[in-house]
Amino acid sequence: MSRKRFARLSLAALGVVFGDIGTSPLYTVKECFSEFTGLRPVPEDVFGILSLITWALIIIVTVKYVMVVMRADNRGEGGVLALMALVSRRSELTPRWRTIFLMLGMAGAALFYGDCLLTPAISVLSAVEGLNVATPAFEPLVIPLALGVLIGLFMVQKFGTAGVGRWFGPIMLIWFATLLGLGLWEIVHAPHILLALSPLHALHFMFRHGFIAFIALGGVTLAVTGAEALYADMGHFGQKPIRYAWLGVVLPSLLANYYGQGALLLSDPTAIENPFFRLAPSAILYPMVALATAATVIASQATISGAFSMAQQATLLGLSPRVRIQHTSASEFGQIYVPAINWMQLGGIVILVLAFKSSTNLAAAYGIAVTGTMLVTTLLVLALAVRAWKWSWPLAILVFGSFMAIDATLMAANVMKFLQGGWVPLALALVIFAAMWTWFKGRMAVAVREREGTLPMETLLGSINPSRVHRPQGTAVYLTAFSGNAPSCLLHNLKHNEVLHEQVVLLTVEVPDEPYVPPNARAQVAHLGKGVHHVVLRYGFMEQPDVPRDLIPLADRGVPVDPMRTSYFVGRNSFVPATRPLLPRWQEKLFLILARFASSAGDFFGLPANRVVELGSRIEI
Repeated sequence: MSRKRFARLSLAALGVVFGDIGTSPLYTVKECFSEFTGLRPVPEDVFGILSLITWALIIIVTVKYVMVVMRADNRGEGGVLALMALVSRRSELTPRWRTIFLMLGMAGAALFYGDCLLTPAISVLSAVEGLNVATPAFEPLVIPLALGVLIGLFMVQKFGTAGVGRWFGPIMLIWFATLLGLGLWEIVHAPHILLALSPLHALHFMFRHGFIAFIALGGVTLAVTGAEALYADMGHFGQKPIRYAWLGVVLPSLLANYYGQGALLLSDPTAIENPFFRLAPSAILYPMVALATAATVIASQATISGAFSMAQQATLLGLSPRVRIQHTSASEFGQIYVPAINWMQLGGIVILVLAFKSSTNLAAAYGIAVTGTMLVTTLLVLALAVRAWKWSWPLAILVFGSFMAIDATLMAANVMKFLQGGWVPLALALVIFAAMWTWFKGRMAVAVREREGTLPMETLLGSINPSRVHRPQGTAVYLTAFSGNAPSCLLHNLKHNEVLHEQVVLLTVEVPDEPYVPPNARAQVAHLGKGVHHVVLRYGFMEQPDVPRDLIPLADRGVPVDPMRTSYFVGRNSFVPATRPLLPRWQEKLFLILARFASSAGDFFGLPANRVVELGSRIEI
């Protein structure tokens, strides 16, 4: 990789990967000394909190994610679902272990969605609250302004971010330079604040305060929110640019700003009302609010794009109903827009802002989703280290046992804020997990019912009376989940219309546990005779299926697919309760609800609307 390309990727990573963790100084120190902890910014506690923040950034982000977790790449891709797919791919796994890893992946994805709601809400609200430092007269405008910024951000999603995305990196570079400069200016006036680098201050703080220190860990957690993004966005930028950007720019800037806030509190304890904006000279307060707002918008954009990507992955892995996906850039593959996720996310964020009203109140709900996802990641990487990396059990227990203890401790500290708002992400994650598990089990039940009505294609072809079946010219493509079997829509066409096209393609779309499928492995073709062909198209869970595009090259392999003479037959199933249900009643009802919102197979697979024929059938589950 050339130096120029490496520098460009590192700069772009600043704008996408580090927005969440990079805006944490807006509220972390303030929340560590909130009314919930009861701590006051006396010198020994300031040193203790700074030491805890420092070592949280070093151990959790640098050691765990940058040095260990980022090794767990699924052909270059990261994130909890990519990790789940990577672990589940192991051939020696029993069905029980596959189910356990599947449930862990679902839990991590469900918690991630909670993070996607809370990050934009708390980040933008904390930035706009900086206006209160200038004058309390702005206080009534904070919520309307924050909502205006957030609504505007979601309104422009359908246009894509390719145009403004190139500015994300430079803006975040300015942001981190500002964090560094403001922090160093204050450190120069109180250099002894650097003594907090010693972990002894953290240990003394924990022993001195006991249970109160445990509660304060909920505030310290806010400093590492966004660590999961380093891993999730690895596929976009690669490991080295993210690592160098973290170690060379982000970590020094964050530490300098945290220590600057600590130095300010030593000289002026009243600055705890908003230590971040009190760092800034009054002359540049309004530009600082504008810069902070821009940085939080960029951080929010990263979580929005992350939610879109997660929805696409979950759909292709069969964990959620099909959703309509729009590509917003012809050159950038990852630029997608998912309308359903966009508007649901905006609705949830607006409700959160109106219900919690301040970043302090939102902070109570923030940590549980983050630490829960971290714990899931640790468990999955532990399984990978033992099974794929061939780590010895003593080494795996030492390394991942330490990570697990830290994750569990932080999660337990955040659970203490359950009644203050911590229940929100847990309730949301529980609903999403139930929906994903129900959809997964429901699809299995539907497959059982559909298989009962299918017929081996060889048997069907042998039973056809050529004199009674009309074979019009052209190609008919039938989507089927069962290799070698005639789908129900083909049987309906034969039964009611006595039609079998001159060329018939039985098309099965498979999604293996890998992010991308190379072009030479995209299609498998088998010729069954009498003009019938079975085609398997394989797509990675990071790819958007485009069936017509990938069928056209198969003409060279004996599968004639003329776009103007090809019809696509798609089953449009209607699900009804069965007298002998395959699912518990509550899951059956939830599955029926989810099925109503699923987009059609034609839309999802990119089939031309004027060439699609839908044949419906009723399936009892």
